[in-house]
Amino acid sequence: MSIFGPLVDVRPLFPLERQALLGLLRGLEPADWARATVCPGWDVHDVVAHVLNDYMRRLSGARDGYSGAVFADDETLPAFLARTNEEFVRAARQLSPRLMIELLEQLGPQLDAVWAAQDLEAPAGLNVSWAATDVDSPCWLDVGREYTEFWVHQQQVRDAVSRPGATEPGLMAPVLGVFAQALPFTLRAHDRPEGTVAVLEVLGPAGGRWSAVWRAGRWRMASQVTGAGEPAARVSMDQDTFWRLATRGIGVEQARERAEASGDPELTAAMTTLLAVVA
Repeated sequence: MSIFGPLVDVRPLFPLERQALLGLLRGLEPADWARATVCPGWDVHDVVAHVLNDYMRRLSGARDGYSGAVFADDETLPAFLARTNEEFVRAARQLSPRLMIELLEQLGPQLDAVWAAQDLEAPAGLNVSWAATDVDSPCWLDVGREYTEFWVHQQQVRDAVSRPGATEPGLMAPVLGVFAQALPFTLRAHDRPEGTVAVLEVLGPAGGRWSAVWRAGRWRMASQVTGAGEPAARVSMDQDTFWRLATRGIGVEQARERAEASGDPELTAAMTTLLAVVA
């Protein structure tokens, strides 16, 4: 019995998200590239370089079977990612915005082809640690995570240059749905009686309603089980608050101020700590 929700295929969305990103980047003024983002120490140029790094890293690994990863002694995965991301961003500061745009444009379709060849129901090439650490993630969730990564970084650039966009439901709703897969892991420390249900409601055109149920000794996405009863806990927040909470664009306390919660206080408190990035 899977702990994850139903398969979500985001593969057709990668070209659309990239088209929106490239249109945004081509319209930036030179000064815009130096504007600070929510990512500590990174400006717009740095965030775009990080996206380029993601493209190249996944092409190297998933297409070419090349890792090249060298961990320092006792280095955890989050520490490794933080270090290597920073190293790439620093090195990429010598790249022009025009060149980075051209590279994203050229490499993007190659990465799309990698996703298209994936068996979405197979085990993931890279497990999604914020969804589970003791079972293999499905491939569709790994691919979905990559989509959320690109979409969120685009939003960070848009925030920095005050150009909203790419939030239409077709592009944004799958991001929220993938992030909601973190719900069982978020609740993992709280054992409850069999059949206990916790509901997360995200309000807005791209929002939705997701449930986790305690079944067979662990929390699972309720869509994968039957007989889910009335919720013991419910948290409701708007779509902007949810994606920013999940990526720590805002803090837990700020999210709680914007949310409405009812029912089991331990469960609602845990739900408002949901995190859908490696940290």
